[in-house]
Amino acid sequence: MKLFDNTETAFKLKSDSELERAYFLFKLIQNQPMVRIGTAVTNFALKAHLPIEGLIRSTVFDHFCGGVTEDDCLPNIENMYMKGKVCSILDYSVEGKEDETQFENALEMTLKTIEFAREKNSIPYAVFKPTGFGRFALYQKLTEGEKLTDEEKKEWEKVVARYHKVCKAAIEKNVPLLIDAEESWMQDAADDLIEELMEIYNKDKAIVFNTLQMYRHDRMEYLRKLHQRAHQKGYHIGMKVVRGAYMEKERARAEEKGYNSPICQDKAATDRNYDAAITYMMEHKNMAIFAGTHNENSSYLLLQLAKKHAIKADDKRMWFGQLYGMSDHISFNLAKEGYNVAKYVPFGPVRDVMPYLIRRAEENTSVAGQTSRELNLLKTEKARRKL
Repeated sequence: MKLFDNTETAFKLKSDSELERAYFLFKLIQNQPMVRIGTAVTNFALKAHLPIEGLIRSTVFDHFCGGVTEDDCLPNIENMYMKGKVCSILDYSVEGKEDETQFENALEMTLKTIEFAREKNSIPYAVFKPTGFGRFALYQKLTEGEKLTDEEKKEWEKVVARYHKVCKAAIEKNVPLLIDAEESWMQDAADDLIEELMEIYNKDKAIVFNTLQMYRHDRMEYLRKLHQRAHQKGYHIGMKVVRGAYMEKERARAEEKGYNSPICQDKAATDRNYDAAITYMMEHKNMAIFAGTHNENSSYLLLQLAKKHAIKADDKRMWFGQLYGMSDHISFNLAKEGYNVAKYVPFGPVRDVMPYLIRRAEENTSVAGQTSRELNLLKTEKARRKL
């Protein structure tokens, strides 16, 4: 039996009723028209302030999110760690808020999760999104090489100060920090800033991690050039490697604006790109990799590369990551073998986390095979338990 086929290990933390709920949810997600209708109805109900938060909470929210607050997430986090050896990364998943109060809230929340991570072995990393700390349009303006107004310059200084504040806390408390990637038309500004931070804070080891979205065909070249610069200046690279989360949006914008899409032409090209990135990173000693993947083949490849380069299962420079509520067959089976595994555990008020949950549902319907694989695994485990 292949490592990821073991459904008993994969779902050992799920009760029979949780297994049934997961099966029901993925069955719904498999139905594209249903996802579209459900999204529209949910958005309408939330805008009209209809009392549906309880229903959302007991179904889709509780499956894909750890809780409403970070304390709310702790029982789930400790349960996964104690019973399944799987760690967690607290991900404050409030999206689309664009004012200074919200940015300061996100900063405080990130500092809080760094403190949590310092205290708990079950939480190895802290994480934040660039647009959690500053306006999307500001990153976009910098990415497109436009001149900032005096007011915008001051605003950007505040953004940079937030990054430095969390990086200093991360260094002080020895907690590595993952910074997520977003849309390509704002990403260069984030990349440039994060590279400066790596140069300052990654002298001895990787504490600051950027994110590479490998569905972009230019990311492999970026990684090589970054590596050259890091080699010359003597700092370590920390990189979360993912396939990417904004494919539909990226393609639609490229078509609308009449430029070449930054997205690989098909899934196979993305897979090759992803595997090339993890292969390249594993070949170089001054890199730490957080492989965010729900892909079994890429996970097996990383295991082979670790063996080839004599990197031990528990080497802190190599982590596997999956989203909470998905790909438990990868997470729990790898953890059982002694590998470093962490689940991204989103949290936040139900209403504020809905854009994240809707994106998850849409992503699952657009990634061919993802949902049917989850359903097959759940079906296999249900049958095994009946026996």
